[in-house]
Amino acid sequence: MNFFRVLLRQSASLALALFLTFATLNVARAETIAVDRVSLQADASGGWSLDAKFDFTLNGSLTDAISKGIPIYFTTSFTLTRPRWYWLDAQPVSTAQSLRLSFQPLTREYRISSGGGLHLSVQSLDEALDVIKHVTSWHVIDHDQVSPGQSYVAAVRMELDMAQMPKPFQIDAVNNRDWDLASDWWRFNFNPVEHEK
Repeated sequence: MNFFRVLLRQSASLALALFLTFATLNVARAETIAVDRVSLQADASGGWSLDAKFDFTLNGSLTDAISKGIPIYFTTSFTLTRPRWYWLDAQPVSTAQSLRLSFQPLTREYRISSGGGLHLSVQSLDEALDVIKHVTSWHVIDHDQVSPGQSYVAAVRMELDMAQMPKPFQIDAVNNRDWDLASDWWRFNFNPVEHEK
C-alpha cells in the first residue's frame, strides 16, 4: 500500500514538473508575430491580391544586429488549398515574398528592399517595421488557378527568414531563441466568384 502512495506522489510531482516546464516554454515562445487582419481582394488582372497586417516588436538582439549593419529578412508565405475527400488536398497556389531590412550607417537610414524592385529608405526603425508589417496589393492568385463555386482554404504567415541570413548568424540562431520570430499559419475560407467585366 505504501508503495502505491509513493508511486502516486512521484507521478504527481513528475506531472507538475512537466506542466511547469511546458508553461515556461510557452512563455519563452510568447514573442511571436501576430496576424491582425487578412483579406483577399479582386484585382485588375482578374485574379486576387492579398492585404494583411501583422504586429510584432523586435527584441534587443535583433535591434542590435540591425544597428550593426546585419540585414534581416522577413518572408510572407501564402498557400491556397482545395480539400479533397478522396486524395491529398490540392494546392493550386504556394508563393512567398521576402523583404530585406538593413541599416546604412553612413546615411543613418533604414532600407527596405525586395527582389521585386522595391527599395525604400526611411529615417527610423519604427517606420521601416511599419512598412514590413503591412502587406498590400500582393498578387497571389491568378484567375486560372481557381474555379468559381469551389471552396478553398487560404493560409498566410510571416517569419524572420533565417535561411537568407549570413551563414555565421544561421549557426548562432539555431541556439538562440532571440532569433526565433514567426507567426502561426492564419487560415481562412476563400470562395472565388467571377469578376465583373
